[in-house]
Amino acid sequence: QVQLVESGGGLVEPGGSLRLSCATSKSIFSRYAMGWYRQAPGKQRELVATINNGGTTNYADSGKDRFTLSRDNAKNAVYLQMNNLKPEDTAVYYCDAYLSWGNLRNDFWGQGTQVTVSS
Repeated sequence: QVQLVESGGGLVEPGGSLRLSCATSKSIFSRYAMGWYRQAPGKQRELVATINNGGTTNYADSGKDRFTLSRDNAKNAVYLQMNNLKPEDTAVYYCDAYLSWGNLRNDFWGQGTQVTVSS
C-alpha cells in the first residue's frame, strides 16, 4: 500500500511562513513526480506546485514568488516552503505522487494537512 506521509501544517499569521513535508517510499519517489494541491472549504481542489524527477518545478500563479517546492532524493521527500502567507492560502493541503503516460495518469494522495492563515 502506497503511503504519503505529510506534516508541517498549522496556524500562522498573515505574512508568516510554513514548510510542508511529504515523504514516501523509494519505489514511488524514484518513479513518480510529486506535487501539492489544496482545497479550501466550498472550493475545488487546485494545483499548488509540482516537481518532476529531474527537479523541474511548476507553480500555480497563486504561489509564484512565495512558494518553493524542492525534493530530497536521499530522504524520498518533497518540501513546500510557503512564505508571505495570506488568508486566502487557508486550505487543506494534499501531497500527490503521480505518474503520467499517454492519456493515462495514476495518482496517490496523502491524507491532507490543514493550513490556516489568520490573525
